[in-house]
Amino acid sequence: MVGLAYKLRGQWNAAEELFVQVMETRKKKLGADHPSTLTSISNLASTYRNQGRWDAAEELEVQVIETSKTKLGADYPDTLSSMRKLASTYRK
Repeated sequence: MVGLAYKLRGQWNAAEELFVQVMETRKKKLGADHPSTLTSISNLASTYRNQGRWDAAEELEVQVIETSKTKLGADYPDTLSSMRKLASTYRK
């Protein structure tokens, strides 16, 4: 939540630092394909997108989509939301 607050305030570096920490912790504790881990990766990708770091955002968004398709299914709402975020990155 603190990372999201930083993001809303435009404090991208502080948000990125927290999102990386949460992502790494969730990967270790929950696994790389856990929905909460995927949310953390998506939050980090969003931060990269807002910083104009398109390649880094794209890489993480593709990772989330592929894992979501396998774990949750191609038509699952979270998977579709991830696809929308990637399309937004491509559009920008």
